[in-house]
Amino acid sequence: MSNAPIYEIDINKFWDNPYPDLKIMRKRFSICFVPQLNSTLFTKRNSIAENEKKIEVFSSCQPEGLMTRLMGENMMRKDGEEHLREKKVILPSVSPKTVKNIWKNEFIKNTKAILNKMIDFEKGDIVKDFALPVSAEALKTITGLTNMHFKEMDRVSQGMIDGIANISGDPEIESNCNDCTQSIDKHIDEMFPLIKKFPNNSLLSVQYEAGLSDDQNRANIKLAISGGQNEPRDAISGTVWSLLKHPDQLKYILKKECSWMNAFEEYCRWISPIGMSPRRVAKNINIGGVDFIKNERIFFMFGSGNRDEEVFENPDTFIIKRKLGASLAFGAGPHFCAGAWASRCLIGEVALPLLFGCFPNLKLDHRKGDVKFGGWAFRGPLAVNCIYI
Repeated sequence: MSNAPIYEIDINKFWDNPYPDLKIMRKRFSICFVPQLNSTLFTKRNSIAENEKKIEVFSSCQPEGLMTRLMGENMMRKDGEEHLREKKVILPSVSPKTVKNIWKNEFIKNTKAILNKMIDFEKGDIVKDFALPVSAEALKTITGLTNMHFKEMDRVSQGMIDGIANISGDPEIESNCNDCTQSIDKHIDEMFPLIKKFPNNSLLSVQYEAGLSDDQNRANIKLAISGGQNEPRDAISGTVWSLLKHPDQLKYILKKECSWMNAFEEYCRWISPIGMSPRRVAKNINIGGVDFIKNERIFFMFGSGNRDEEVFENPDTFIIKRKLGASLAFGAGPHFCAGAWASRCLIGEVALPLLFGCFPNLKLDHRKGDVKFGGWAFRGPLAVNCIYI
């Protein structure tokens, strides 16, 4: 391992709330080794942004990593020309033009249908009632797996997320992850004859038409599902909670001084649904006085960088008028999130305005207690109980 200073954590407390520990790490040292995570962590925003671009030093290629082993070698686990080639292949499915001209109408149609069912509810959980199906229906459309039920989409996404974060090697978590990837393969098998006959703009179709191998196609579909369900789900419900918890910020939107997109982007900085990105050290090197050894693992802690006091004023506060050019919410460098435009459209242009338009007096159900969050690699609210009025 590296000779970085050691910082110990309580892994359960870190899952409940990583920010106090991350704040101490940033103050004491920008790079540290955390034994409980068996990784060296980069915690400062500018250091993360700078070093994430150094693919010759910090490689995304991790042949022995959990994601590669459980889901196949997807485009996120490739660097350089190989990564860019596959990213270019999927562009017809996730480009701003495709999102605006094709997917947005589908997002609106699906979201309105979900809201029509919620009108009869007096109260409920925004995560399960709204965010989960909205995110899943959008992902079904983009991936091409329209034969998958939205609840199964959520299940397999969460199962893979749990699997690739299973640092402790829990056999039950790994077994469930394998069951989830098998479910995705089954649904892909069912859809292949249809997309071969009737090509479309879905990821499954554009990758097939571009000549990607079956293994590459499946691995990239699993990648899209692993991040494309839980992150929008958590960002939708989390942003709703943030605005209801901070009515002064919601007023800026209602007065047309800010947009729903401003709220979504600030939430993604503040809470960081994607809290971490792993890398493999590709060669021995010294950075900032720390010696890194080839093939050891490091984590770029986006959730820490997005609360860096040297970059963001009052970083622990939700402020939707904040300038967010330095945010690492969607990553940085060559591995900037390919689904960013779809997420922005789905959440900032469709889900949030339609929800608050349908329920203009929506409020938190305080009888259910405070909203609890969980996770540090991927983070979101466990439930957001509301009264639908």
